[in-house]
Amino acid sequence: MSWYNSDNDNSNWYKPLETESNWTSYGPHGPMGASGEEYGTADLPRKDKKRQSIRLIGCAVLALLLVGAFVYSRIMDFNPAPSFPEGPEYDPSLEIPAGDYPDSFSDFFDSFFTQVETVPAEVRIEKYTSELSFELSLEQEKGKELSLGELYSECADSVVSIKGYVDESAGYNWGTGVVLTADGLILTNTHVIDGCDSAEVIDSAGQTFDAKLVGADSISDLAVLKVEASGLHPAVFGESAGLTVGESVAAIGNPLGDTFTGTLTNGIISAIDRDVTYNGRSMTLMQTNTALNEGNSGGPLFNMYGQVIGITNMKMMSTFSSIEGIGFAIPSSTVKNVVNSIVSFGEVRGRPSIGITVGQIPANVALHYEMPEGLYVSAVSEGSDAEKKGIVPGDVVTKVDGIPVVDTNQVNDMKNTKSVGDTMLFTIWRSGEESEIEVSLVDTNDIYR
Repeated sequence: MSWYNSDNDNSNWYKPLETESNWTSYGPHGPMGASGEEYGTADLPRKDKKRQSIRLIGCAVLALLLVGAFVYSRIMDFNPAPSFPEGPEYDPSLEIPAGDYPDSFSDFFDSFFTQVETVPAEVRIEKYTSELSFELSLEQEKGKELSLGELYSECADSVVSIKGYVDESAGYNWGTGVVLTADGLILTNTHVIDGCDSAEVIDSAGQTFDAKLVGADSISDLAVLKVEASGLHPAVFGESAGLTVGESVAAIGNPLGDTFTGTLTNGIISAIDRDVTYNGRSMTLMQTNTALNEGNSGGPLFNMYGQVIGITNMKMMSTFSSIEGIGFAIPSSTVKNVVNSIVSFGEVRGRPSIGITVGQIPANVALHYEMPEGLYVSAVSEGSDAEKKGIVPGDVVTKVDGIPVVDTNQVNDMKNTKSVGDTMLFTIWRSGEESEIEVSLVDTNDIYR
């Protein structure tokens, strides 16, 4: 099952935090000149200033109205389920004049939903093949609360830089990583090394190590590398489950390239369990106002006890307005499960999937076609039990385990309480009749590669 929001014009988008080696400097009011001085405006006569002020106020009001209308029409509904790589984009608030409806509701949904193809990350870094015995655990005890200076002094050495290279290319991906073990297990984001043929890890002392790939997971955006080293400083990981909005946090990372390695920023937890979709993949993240920039990807988000409670991976950006202080991190509870599976198997196993792509049916559409409200099935994954049991595109899911469903989050929450091999009972509406189909959950890796 998958779902995606309707904001597909890229006016607002979530941007990963890795960067290339080039960057542009900006002053508080705009681009800076070659000398580093800001471009300014000439002093205006008083009358011109008054007119200019009126114009500016008018423009500001108009801009606010336009932005407000745009945002209202495209309120983004981010729906996480890091196990469904493909799905439709839709606008459930869309109102269509009755005369514009096609004769068949299937024809309507073919044009209403846009299938989003998600391409898994391609990491060509040499694989690490030796056996590993590491298991990531989360510390329960917090100890002494630290000042920012104390936190940096204790934790900075557990943060590394990541360079991902593509053969025959002068450029490279730049990101951040976290030391897991003294002998060189390194955690970062998958998108930092996506498309790369080789990678290097640079520790806080400036030592450079060639890295091999233990495993990379596109769905969670987490990857583990291995370097041959000794005496590195492993980070301590803490529980993200007990975090509350307003708690103080800090990030250490390498924004904008090697000029700003080891940068400390701080803020608070702005939201818990924020549902975010990026590049056709969905995930549940923590939101923070801690300053994050390109190059922070894969770096740690600390609580004030020096424990890593998240891995920073993206921020919200816009092409038409400034957006500040909306960054995201992968919770340590997710990190623990993914890392331990990657270290054990080289991939994430045991993540349940239903194998259907669904989207919400607008109420006015259901009324027009005299169909029940529910979730429209736009695709069924080959090899899934849903396919074997006869669910087909065009079906409408009205209930799951006897509970009416009109929101994809409902089904996702129910699925997340189950394991691979468990079953879910789907009530399916087709051609005016309802039937019940029991579907076994399958491992995501078996149907989404």
